[in-house]
Amino acid sequence: MGTSVQVTPLCGVYSENPLCYLLSIDGFNFLMDCGWNDHFDPNVLQPLSRVSTKVDAVLLSHPDVLHLGALPYAMKHLGLTAPVYSTEPVYRLGLLTMYDHYLSRRQISDFDLFTLDDIDTAFQNVTRLTYSQSCHLSDKGEGIVIAPHVAGHLLGGTVWKITKDGEDIVYAVDFNHRKERHLNGTVLESFVRPAVLITDAYNALNNQLYKRQRDQEFIEAILKALRADGNVLLPVETAGRALELILILEHYWAQQHLSFPIFFLTNVSTSTIDYVKSFLEWMSDSIAKSFEHTRDNAFLLKHVNLIINKSELEKIAEVPKVVLASMASLEVGFSHDIFVEWATEAKNLVLFTEKGQFGTLARMLQVDPPPKAVKVTLSKRVPLVGDELKAYEEEQNRIKKEEALKVTLSKEEELRASHGSDANVADPMVIDVSSSHISSASGSRSSGHLDIFIDGFIPPATSIAPMFPFFETKAEWDDYGEVINPDDYIMKEEDQDQALMQGDLDGKLEEGSAHLLLDSAPSKVISNEMTVQVKCGLTYMDFEGRSDGRSVKSIISHVAPLKLVLVHGSAEATEHLKQHCIKHVCPHVYAPHIEETIDVTSDLCAYKVQLSERLMSNVLLKKLGDDEIAWVDAEVGKTNDMLTLLPLSSAPPTHKSVLIGDLKLADFKQFLASQGVQVEFTGGALRCGEHVTLRKISDASQKGGTGAQQILIEGPLTEEYYKIRKHLYSQFYLL
Repeated sequence: MGTSVQVTPLCGVYSENPLCYLLSIDGFNFLMDCGWNDHFDPNVLQPLSRVSTKVDAVLLSHPDVLHLGALPYAMKHLGLTAPVYSTEPVYRLGLLTMYDHYLSRRQISDFDLFTLDDIDTAFQNVTRLTYSQSCHLSDKGEGIVIAPHVAGHLLGGTVWKITKDGEDIVYAVDFNHRKERHLNGTVLESFVRPAVLITDAYNALNNQLYKRQRDQEFIEAILKALRADGNVLLPVETAGRALELILILEHYWAQQHLSFPIFFLTNVSTSTIDYVKSFLEWMSDSIAKSFEHTRDNAFLLKHVNLIINKSELEKIAEVPKVVLASMASLEVGFSHDIFVEWATEAKNLVLFTEKGQFGTLARMLQVDPPPKAVKVTLSKRVPLVGDELKAYEEEQNRIKKEEALKVTLSKEEELRASHGSDANVADPMVIDVSSSHISSASGSRSSGHLDIFIDGFIPPATSIAPMFPFFETKAEWDDYGEVINPDDYIMKEEDQDQALMQGDLDGKLEEGSAHLLLDSAPSKVISNEMTVQVKCGLTYMDFEGRSDGRSVKSIISHVAPLKLVLVHGSAEATEHLKQHCIKHVCPHVYAPHIEETIDVTSDLCAYKVQLSERLMSNVLLKKLGDDEIAWVDAEVGKTNDMLTLLPLSSAPPTHKSVLIGDLKLADFKQFLASQGVQVEFTGGALRCGEHVTLRKISDASQKGGTGAQQILIEGPLTEEYYKIRKHLYSQFYLL
């Protein structure tokens, strides 16, 4: 029986909603991503709420809201307590993304679904892994190995490979095969014949321009607006595809010596770039090599200015400018406010680089033709004054008094309970040490001064303090003085993150807003609905960093999974890719609906067996790389209810010789040349000497190129032929 595998979508199937899926492997429940939408609608999370307490581990694939936005809320309200796994960039940039969303929401509403503390608490549970690092789970997950691999979509983005009993389950959503300025392409194509592949159909119907043509059109559109004395707004996510756009703008501004100012505006822009500077090993080979040879960090920005409040932008002279501002949805954040200001002038341009989520202002503006007017709500947080402030303070005082009373009553209850637990303990005695007759009486009995007068009994060692429960902490001393614990003076990693975040907040947000966001002063939100006449240019260019439909089909065909599960994509795209894969990849293709559990257990019959000592004592092992191999003839028996391989009771049958190895013709060519054989490549074959030819033939019936390869040696049966064949056999292990 193969490894038991079930998949249950909780969100993000037959739609472009957030990604969240339950993957059960032999009873161990993985939560694959924990995404939310830009509206932070709790109704989206209802399927998750029904299974959150059963989750054993959470695997995060990308550092954006669609993949991890619900993590703080789920841990605070839904009972999710499982450990979380991700790469270092997903952890760091995901944390900053959630900070940015929270702060943007708090500026315009009384957002209370989670707080900054809830975000910190959720991300404290994250175990960070490096690419290709195998992590062996324990306890309930014994025997399961997880490993992150390059996805190529966002910095630190992950294709998860989960292995159990030799079978691979691959979770690959939002991958990109193209190599970009700051990221390498995905390694998904290196996985061959996994038992299950879970992937998305998001781009199944889309085809993309060539990278050079796309970049050129992007720059031309921006420069056209700037040279017409207009401004350009690029709505972006906090720490996602904005990094690629920043490098493109940096490159062209330096190459063309342009002077138009560029701004990257989010609540955490400085922290984002500071972290990104330290993630060079996670980026493309070209960036890593450049830093290795010249110490030139690609994110030491010379043309892009980092700002974290809109007032800094307003101080700039009225010159044409480019602003990358969060959020990409235009629902909240700096991009929303800037759009309202710039949309009424025809000379300005709003350039979308990714599709907006359904129901957002960005998606509404991306339709063809775009609307000529949109209704928006402008909200702002202001401090309370006058009667409102007085009423608020009175209410807070009343709440504090009630809380203090509750604390006092609870302490009294605890005290009574502790007294009642020991019948031999008398009520605490309250002694007035200033009483003259006590001090004189005590002085007649001893020269010392007694703070507590005990009469008639000695309290047991387990009793509470007779007067009040105060215990003084005494310092330890040695020959060199007071003993110091170094851990008391080391700033924890989480505290460093908070300190860095605080450095972004203090004194840099809009005046009068920083303390309001941190709840340091009473405030309220005022809102104003208005209609904006959209006269500016609206353009969409695909910089999402996902493989297009043609590439997705090619990659899936190359991987050739035994079973395929399709998620996250429109109903039309999902059905299109499903039918294509049934016809060209494998017959077992599934596209489940929300909360529909599908069983994708492997059809392979795999059993665990142990090798008996009697059998292994007669086995001759041969070295093959880092492993050892042998041919074994045995029969199956049972030892203590465990299947065991035992020596044959009769003489073993003869078997054909088996050659094991992977011959590369280029390497074999060098070997033959070292042996004095004249050799050259001709028409894809290796010509050896005068008359002998070698060529490799793959089994075309095997998908994904996984079939056994045959080496065909042709030529007359001469001494040269047998010599070449002997050299060929020497490249393999013979069993």
